[in-house]
Amino acid sequence: MQKNWNILESNNAVVSKLSKALNVSEIVAHLLVLRGITTFEEAKSFFRPEISHLHDPFLMKNMQKAVDRIQTVIANGEKVLVYGDYDVDGTTSVAMMYSFLKKKVKEIEYYIPCRYDEGYGISLKGIDYAKENDFALIIALDCGIRAVNQVDYANEKGVDFIICDHHNPGEKVPKALAILNPKQIDCNYPYKELSGCGVGFKLIQAFSQQNNIDFSEIIEYLDLLTVSIGADIVPMTGENRVFSFYGLQQINKNPRVGLKALMEIANKTKDVTITDVVFGVAPMINAAGRIEHAKKAVEILVETDYAKAKLFADKIEENNTTRKGLDKSITKEGLEMIDMKKKSTVVHSENWHKGVVGIVASRLIETHYKPTIVLAEKDGILTGSARSVHDFDLYSAIAKCEHFCEKFGGHKYAAGLSIKKENLPQFIDAFEKAVSESITEDQLTPKINIDKVIDIDAVDDKLYRIIKQFAPFGPKNLSPIFVSKGVIDNGFGKQVGEDKTHLRINAKKNKGAIAGIGFGMGDYFEIIKDNQTFDVCYSIDENEWNGKKSLQLRIRDIKE
Repeated sequence: MQKNWNILESNNAVVSKLSKALNVSEIVAHLLVLRGITTFEEAKSFFRPEISHLHDPFLMKNMQKAVDRIQTVIANGEKVLVYGDYDVDGTTSVAMMYSFLKKKVKEIEYYIPCRYDEGYGISLKGIDYAKENDFALIIALDCGIRAVNQVDYANEKGVDFIICDHHNPGEKVPKALAILNPKQIDCNYPYKELSGCGVGFKLIQAFSQQNNIDFSEIIEYLDLLTVSIGADIVPMTGENRVFSFYGLQQINKNPRVGLKALMEIANKTKDVTITDVVFGVAPMINAAGRIEHAKKAVEILVETDYAKAKLFADKIEENNTTRKGLDKSITKEGLEMIDMKKKSTVVHSENWHKGVVGIVASRLIETHYKPTIVLAEKDGILTGSARSVHDFDLYSAIAKCEHFCEKFGGHKYAAGLSIKKENLPQFIDAFEKAVSESITEDQLTPKINIDKVIDIDAVDDKLYRIIKQFAPFGPKNLSPIFVSKGVIDNGFGKQVGEDKTHLRINAKKNKGAIAGIGFGMGDYFEIIKDNQTFDVCYSIDENEWNGKKSLQLRIRDIKE
């Protein structure tokens, strides 16, 4: 698939000034300026995040109301139900809030809706469960901002709601006792990009502040919060960077036993990075809710006995293996259904497993780059997930077709929705119209943002040591991507892997060569063989083999 290379520019004068102030190369200074860092103090905060950089949680609208209601619950011995969505953000949020409040509240339980019977968000079944079991308060995490009717129903039943959400509010917001969401128009909280778990943590932080509980006593929950930040693809800036910086320390030094068991299965037990969390741990947590029930994910995350956690982890890995098989087969079927003439993709089947449609949507975009919705059918209702392409507002496009949906929610790049089968043809037409009227050709071509064009000889241990300090990586602070032009392979480049689908290169340098690996790029061998010059796009990482580490290029793209 052709990709556009977008070379990012910065102010040369600012770069030069920062380079001198920090005593770093202009390459490093340029990388910092691209990330909005232009002064010594800003660089210090970036490289050395501090807990003191976190905002006062009481700046968030309704925070005092929420804390006061929890205080009342504790004083009166009322029952609390911690409710969360079935994805990683939701299950980590529930595990975190439940683990914290269990030490304070006499009677507390957690509730995760069934992906298949109840669907996304707050369900009437969940509210009925709360009422029937005398729960006075539901604390909803990573969901609820659009649950207007459900909260009205809860109010009729005499069940209070505190909503901790980070998704975009609709025109109407629920009449909950307290809504914590920095994206509310009239919320003055300075940082708007928290995960759902992040909003929940701010409630824990606020409760702790009011009750003179030192931050050191709640830092243990940052491991769960870091998993949510990585999995939910929120920007790695501001508070998210602080949380993740300390959360990764927690994960590496003293993780909760459930995470430890999952990391062992993923073979990620030392020097764990946010990438290890995203691609190793998060898929297993998600697999529980995709194949069985997401309460299994909460069970392992709140467990305190390692032996029990290990048994949970083994079962979750079985689910993950099943998920991988479904992912592969449904992706194959979905690719055959795509209408190449359209600027959007909507595919569906009554035979597909609802638990993997979000993954499949992302897979389809890897091959056919356009806004994509994948739906699974059951009992006349199609439920599924939508994924977007760069810089296209998927949420707004679906909102234009909202009258054909039973419900939907999400944000710019990802959403969930359900549609009655009889409304599907009109929805497909309306969605294609909404996409076609607003999407540009540029948005329909994959784009790689290039931090800087550098000579291949500039790639050395010193540069890599500094780049490692840019971690944790994530949106708005991705691992730097470079381009080197006029590169030549030293003759040892080849196609690798059992089916020769991957590419190994050895890019010539003045003093030797540097290895590079391009996964799924075996076909590019024709461009690099026989001393041909080529331009290579890559990030820099380390390869460990037989206990020895060496620099390597992680190839993103190659052009003649």
